[in-house]
Amino acid sequence: MRPERSLLAPREFFMRFMYIVTSSQPMAGPTPALMEAMQKISEREIKAGRMLDTGGLMPLATGARVKIVDGELSVIDGPFVEAKEVIGGYAIFELRDKAEALAMAKEFMQLHLDHMPGWDGTCELRAFATPGVDTACEIDAHSRVAAHA
Repeated sequence: MRPERSLLAPREFFMRFMYIVTSSQPMAGPTPALMEAMQKISEREIKAGRMLDTGGLMPLATGARVKIVDGELSVIDGPFVEAKEVIGGYAIFELRDKAEALAMAKEFMQLHLDHMPGWDGTCELRAFATPGVDTACEIDAHSRVAAHA
């Protein structure tokens, strides 16, 4: 359960980040040790109010794509042979700034390094668009100003 916003510093500026975990390797699924480690970190981050959502995705064979090409809609059922990297999971965090988001992503990926030897993958982090804020630089500037206000 997330703490109420009133429990947090009233002038702090928080931003949301989506973490997208991809791999070019065929998905064998996470090891039990990785699942246990991810569960612990998820519980900690949810309790702290930083993690808003997380989940793994089903194999490509269960998916579909709806595309627009040359003004025409088309539906393509998975699996997608042209897929070079597969999204395996995601997480959404609410954090102070990009530096905090990078630190969290590194901690999360360290779990994969520790509990899935031989696995190669990427955790891409993207800030959610924030009304009235045009760039990540502005977002970081807002968070620094709010922290010193």
